[in-house]
Amino acid sequence: MHVLLIEDDPIVMIGATQALRLANMETRQATSVEAALNQFASERPAAILSDVRLPGADGFALLRRVRELDSELPVILMTGHGDIRMAVEAMHLGAYDFLEKPFSSDRLADVVRRALEKRGLVLENRRLQALVEAQHGQGLVGQTTAMNEVRRRVVALAPTQVDVLLRGETGTGKEVVARAIHEASGRTGPFVAINCGALPESIFESEMFGHEAGAFTGATRRRVGKLEHARGGTVLLDEIESLPMSQQVKLLRVLQERVIERLGGNDAVRIDCRFIAAAKSDLKALSDAGQFRHDLYYRLHVATIELPPLRERRDDIPLLLAHCLRLSADRYHTPPPTLSQAELSHWMAHDWPGNVRELRNAAERMCLGLEPGMGPCEPVAAEAASLSTQLDAFEWRLLTQALRECQGQVSLAAERLQVPRKTLYDKIARLKIDPAAFRAPRV
Repeated sequence: MHVLLIEDDPIVMIGATQALRLANMETRQATSVEAALNQFASERPAAILSDVRLPGADGFALLRRVRELDSELPVILMTGHGDIRMAVEAMHLGAYDFLEKPFSSDRLADVVRRALEKRGLVLENRRLQALVEAQHGQGLVGQTTAMNEVRRRVVALAPTQVDVLLRGETGTGKEVVARAIHEASGRTGPFVAINCGALPESIFESEMFGHEAGAFTGATRRRVGKLEHARGGTVLLDEIESLPMSQQVKLLRVLQERVIERLGGNDAVRIDCRFIAAAKSDLKALSDAGQFRHDLYYRLHVATIELPPLRERRDDIPLLLAHCLRLSADRYHTPPPTLSQAELSHWMAHDWPGNVRELRNAAERMCLGLEPGMGPCEPVAAEAASLSTQLDAFEWRLLTQALRECQGQVSLAAERLQVPRKTLYDKIARLKIDPAAFRAPRV
């Protein structure tokens, strides 16, 4: 990323260029608006620093044109003839900041650095949105190795019609994966989700297999059960570990023979549905403990997809967050909120015990304006994170605390932490912390 510097005074041009290069910022130069727009067309900068008074078109004309081409590109205006009216007009037109000459090298570098950080966040948000769009059709959002493996298995297993076992913690998206398998399977029947934990034993057979008229008091006519209703489709047996043993043996027969008998009837009814079972517990351990039937476990354990908890795929959090914020914003007809790098780092450091469901609910609250962010960040669980992840989380908390106490002033924070300013900038960049998020708002 580079800064496009537009200045017709050669002395100011040299001074500003040196100040930015000393701060490790790459620059391109132009002496007029026309020359700058030509450069802009061939190579788009990450930020623009322009004098107001220029030969030909002035800096305000440049600002208007750049806003037409890319409204999120930060433009910083500077002038030696400025006043309050000019500054107000510049900000009203959408300028990122306004510098009045003369200004110090540190002041210049600080303003441009914040502009570059903002541009980096904008570009990252655009990249995430593009990835969300690319993955939205299958609903499996993520680009980590674990999620790529989940997608690979979905693609491989979907057309085979084999029954599938999904295992993962609460909130990891087991139903989303089940629906993705159904949609990719080519089956034309319905997707029927059954929560086994919410199905009372007294009505299990009636709900699952249906009943004939007169089968019990109040049964005035034949009723088709859920398995028969799913003809040509897919049945999700969610929380299958919660089924009592008496129901497990009835389900086992159906899985093996694909035949049911309606309650109160004698005729065998052949069903045509694919079964996907989902469990948040280890069925093998339950089977060994005598709490789940061995034969049902081995009948289900043909093709398994393990869904990783969110704490084990933290790199997917920005992508999932962009996806959830977009869905929530569409649902409530509100613009999706924009997160700073500091806020995003806060989200990534959270342990997410409720996994994707917890993240989705937090995104909804943000879109509704019920909370500004995540609140106090919980430490990453030691057993769930690598040493480097725990060290990063600890370092992130120290740096954000120092920046908060110093109101975003990196130089002051570096003195307080007793580290070189260059070292602190490197750590801030690596941990994706935005110092501007800790500065007091301008009045």
